[in-house]
Amino acid sequence: MLFLLIQLLQCLFTLTRAQSTLCRTSCGGIPIEYPFGIDDGCGSPYYRYILVCSDSGKLEVRTPSGRYPVLNISYADPHIVVTDPFMWNCEDGEDYRSTRPFSLDTSTRFKLSPQNEYIFFNCSEDHVIVKPKPIFCERFPEHCDSSCDSASYLCRHLPGCSFAMSSSSCCSYYPKATESLRLMLKYCTTYASVYWRNVGAPQPYDQVPEYGIRIDFDIPATTRCLQCQDPSKGAGTCGFDTQSQSFMCLCKEGNVTTHCKDYDVSRQNRRVHVIAGTVTAISAAGAFGIGAGIWFLKKVRAKAPVTCGVQSNENRLF
Repeated sequence: MLFLLIQLLQCLFTLTRAQSTLCRTSCGGIPIEYPFGIDDGCGSPYYRYILVCSDSGKLEVRTPSGRYPVLNISYADPHIVVTDPFMWNCEDGEDYRSTRPFSLDTSTRFKLSPQNEYIFFNCSEDHVIVKPKPIFCERFPEHCDSSCDSASYLCRHLPGCSFAMSSSSCCSYYPKATESLRLMLKYCTTYASVYWRNVGAPQPYDQVPEYGIRIDFDIPATTRCLQCQDPSKGAGTCGFDTQSQSFMCLCKEGNVTTHCKDYDVSRQNRRVHVIAGTVTAISAAGAFGIGAGIWFLKKVRAKAPVTCGVQSNENRLF
């Protein structure tokens, strides 16, 4: 009976093992670091359920408009670059297939980067101002922000394409909100998103246009997370309790609320608590269970012969 009780306590300790063993650090070759996590309880709760590692091992981001493949993540300059498979690409040429607008959940800490630029194709000039921007802005400054530039650099130098669109079918515009993008696609057949990637070269050649949607994000740095990640304090992984969403430091030995070097102290406190609780339980229902077990074993021993080995003073239990 005592052996069974010890086994039960060991099982309880096993259930408190670290969530960090479940925190995958990459997906599809893309590193997963704080504040993100692809396993529940890892990273920051602000980005819970945002990233998903697909069955095929590809990293995707969830948004209200769908799931989009992630091209890369930068943590030094916090941003994600995703691609929209429904966007126009060079292979389409002037075959304008309908698409859907990309959107973000405004309740998250994601926002469209100002380094994005959108190219729209085959727009209705009855509903969209499609004009060469510098000339139009000079003549109508009050409507300048709402014009779609048909003489833009991107329309004349489509990234990765060996051709340029005619000015009547291509124009460049930066929508200030998701609703603006949705409205543009109401009157334009399709679009492509281009972001300006910094290549570290001297200006004005420091940025090059590439297809994709850049999404900027915040890293909610907290003292507890920095303490948890500190190599001198155990190099834990920042995570959260999946029920309360309160901060947890995920360690190899177990989860704590401070840092991994504190685990031994917290484990000792937990053991004292468990032992005290066990003593309390023994004084009530636990005492009955163990007492009944002992009584039963004694009763069986008094009536039945020993069949599993020889009983001696060295090996007898009671």
